[in-house]
Amino acid sequence: MDDSRCIDHEPQPSPTTFKVYKRRWIVLTVVCLVNCSNAMLWLTFAPVADLTAERFHTSLDMVNWLSIVYFVVSVPVGFLAIWILDTIGLRCAVLLCAWLNMLGSIIRIFSIVDGLSLGSLNYIYLLVGQCLCAGAQPLVIFAPTKLAALWFPEDQRATANMIASMSNPLGMLIANLLSPALAPEEKDIPLLIGVYAAPAILGCILATFGVCSGVPPTPPSASADHSNSPSFCEGLKMLIRNKPYIILTICFATGIALFTCVSALLEQILCVNGYSDFFAGLTGALFIIFGLIGAFFLGLYVDKTKKFTEATKFSFILSALTCIGFSVVCQMRNQQYAVAIFSCLFGLFGFSIYPVAMELNVECSYPVGEGTSSGIIFVISQILGVLFILLFQSLAVEKKNAPFSTCASSLGPPMDWTNSTLLMSGISTVTACFFIITFHTNYKRICAETSQSCSTNKTEDEDIAVTA
Repeated sequence: MDDSRCIDHEPQPSPTTFKVYKRRWIVLTVVCLVNCSNAMLWLTFAPVADLTAERFHTSLDMVNWLSIVYFVVSVPVGFLAIWILDTIGLRCAVLLCAWLNMLGSIIRIFSIVDGLSLGSLNYIYLLVGQCLCAGAQPLVIFAPTKLAALWFPEDQRATANMIASMSNPLGMLIANLLSPALAPEEKDIPLLIGVYAAPAILGCILATFGVCSGVPPTPPSASADHSNSPSFCEGLKMLIRNKPYIILTICFATGIALFTCVSALLEQILCVNGYSDFFAGLTGALFIIFGLIGAFFLGLYVDKTKKFTEATKFSFILSALTCIGFSVVCQMRNQQYAVAIFSCLFGLFGFSIYPVAMELNVECSYPVGEGTSSGIIFVISQILGVLFILLFQSLAVEKKNAPFSTCASSLGPPMDWTNSTLLMSGISTVTACFFIITFHTNYKRICAETSQSCSTNKTEDEDIAVTA
């Protein structure tokens, strides 16, 4: 089947001109800021877990729960976020997300205010604040496809989706670099909490006063002009019967879950073979930086060519190959350059899938609402992420002879992650092959826009003829 059907068609009458508004960049900026700050709040304490545990007189396991709570909360809240986006609208979702984000960051500050101190129970403030921020995450994670469809013209949608989507890993990168820099000692944790609240508060102010409408005065494209999304329940029924969407959901959600596992377990995988925490942090940073670069250029490419399927398949197979290489070299000692190179390539090809696959998801699921189709993928990826982390942890075995290990002795004996990383590469390979072989779809939204534009032009020509 020709995946580019309805793109290369015979010359048609010139399409209807749609107006776009400069304020779309304001809306995009607000979503990016809220998305970035939410990711920063998520990983605030992960890079300084030992100092956080010392400050709040708790265990490392309890500190880890400040990050894990995002997975737990985002699954049930995810379905509510889908309904809000596709039923009430984009503005409501952005405002609710921004306010939850800000309130969560402020409640975290209570833990360092003497007048509000709960003594050894100050950790409760952190956990409650993280829960609120976790509730905000699905609202802003699902928003990019909706934002791109409602505010941006057809030749800018993938780029807008890429910018909004990649602001989340950018926030992860900032947190991994900024937290150790701001809090080298336990006494600096209050400064860390205060600094991370600033972007959340700014994002809330800009969302409240800058996002005045969920849609522009006039639509930017034919699909936005003739938007007639089915109800939430009807949309779910349509998605269940949509074979290309089911295949994309399984493969894409698996890919997101694997990337989540790599981000969460990277330090533990590397330390057993003598790699320092600094190198693990650098590797994680390169992973995200090159992912942002890949997403940027691939987003521009598909905006011009509309080759969503080809780009996604290409990225899937290359990310699987680099995952295999990464799984092998990270089990070797003194291979810093090889580990860094494969981390860069894994991020370059793996992260770049995200915005393009999100646009492909909208194309194959149209006319189902963008929030519904992208939200289902995210919720499933979160569930798989938790299951994969538990699975990989269960496959890790104690490494009795590890004289070069740099793993913290207070966290228990070093673990051998060879079985886990090999399984990770196997899952990645099977997923990529399955997607390449089985996924075929028409671009339904582009087809609808083409037919609607031609229909509109034909009507206008008939009106002119009658008038003449």
